[in-house]
Amino acid sequence: MFESVKNVFRVKEIREKLVFTFLMMVVIRFGSQLPVPGINSAAFANWFNENVGDASNLLNAFTGGSFLNMSILALNITPYITSSIIMQLLTIAFPSLEEMQRDGEEGRKKMIKYTRWVTIGLATLEAAAMTWGFRNNGYLMDKGIINCLTVIATLIAGSAFLMWIGEQITVKGIGNGISIVLTINIVSRMPQDIYSLFNQFVFGKKIAFAAVAVVIILAVILAVTVLVILLNDAERRIPVQYSQKIQGRRLVGAQASVLPLKVNTAGVMPIIFASSLMEFPVIISSLAGYKGTGIWSKVIRFLSSSYWCNPAYPVYTIGMFVYIALLIFFAYFYTSITFNPIEIADNMKKSGGFIPGIRPGKPTSEYLNKILNSIIFIGAIGLTIIAVIPFFFRGIFNASVSFGGTSLIIVVSVVLETIKQIESMMAVRNYRGFLNE
Repeated sequence: MFESVKNVFRVKEIREKLVFTFLMMVVIRFGSQLPVPGINSAAFANWFNENVGDASNLLNAFTGGSFLNMSILALNITPYITSSIIMQLLTIAFPSLEEMQRDGEEGRKKMIKYTRWVTIGLATLEAAAMTWGFRNNGYLMDKGIINCLTVIATLIAGSAFLMWIGEQITVKGIGNGISIVLTINIVSRMPQDIYSLFNQFVFGKKIAFAAVAVVIILAVILAVTVLVILLNDAERRIPVQYSQKIQGRRLVGAQASVLPLKVNTAGVMPIIFASSLMEFPVIISSLAGYKGTGIWSKVIRFLSSSYWCNPAYPVYTIGMFVYIALLIFFAYFYTSITFNPIEIADNMKKSGGFIPGIRPGKPTSEYLNKILNSIIFIGAIGLTIIAVIPFFFRGIFNASVSFGGTSLIIVVSVVLETIKQIESMMAVRNYRGFLNE
């Protein structure tokens, strides 16, 4: 393993990319500590701790604590992620965007340009809404228009700057820049969360209790990590046979291959969608300062994961089952917009490929759709288990951490993809060296 690491740093191109990525990470963490001028960060932190929930906890993890600190990077890359999702959905509704997406490099550049503008628009809306909420709740040091505009401009600029850093990492660094930014934010919160767990259940406790607590904490973290890795790598491999065809004067083909279908096709997106949808009314109500006790208050408790699996409020756990239903729904929905069995079947038919025992064309697409529906359900169940574990421990033991199953899925996926990219670059280098020799 150490020899492989040494070989990576011996390659100048890879070494420069790794150094650039590391320096960008340092810039991100430095920006996460710079407070937005004109905001009472201490008062906001007190509100956040009192109104913490799954989505707000997730938001704080995604921003690396920037949201809790209300730094200049408080919005982070969440507007970019949302705009990317919106653009993907719009490509289905508008054929012109779908055609642009398929139009090679030029089309890709146009889609990136549109995504940037949508990101700035969303960042503006979010910054204005947050500033209005801060103004109503007394979190601004000055309620004047100049201070409000300063806060809004700072939040927008921070989000745009982080989007630019992500794109630079993609071009000049290692891995997907936006994913790297998200990962470093999540990882930066893990030591503090682990310390909080040990401070709550280990430090100052009796030796027997502390020992059992340590074993349980480490076992749960290890089990969730292993489950995430298995879920991320699990795939159903469908055998594909390519028939012989004539190219020039040669007879080529008759090759056997496989079509890999990932079990967790939708990745972490179903959890993000379901969490955001459930907690959005909770966050809006909190920012608006709503303290009602009527029917809306009970609805908020159903939606808030802070009340799920809590023995003192068993009825509110019904909200968790609504969350699970949403998660399964979004697993099927997101897969349907990112994976097209009809298109794959047509491409396979054009290239002379077929699945043994299945006729090309429509029967192939129906077969793929049938297989896909079954493995999506398995992936959704795996996601559900990973997502529900933090709710259980929060409700029963009051153990609240930001690196739940959602964060671990993102970190593991990004780390594995980055390692694969480095291995691919090393393989290309070795291949070039072989040719040069």
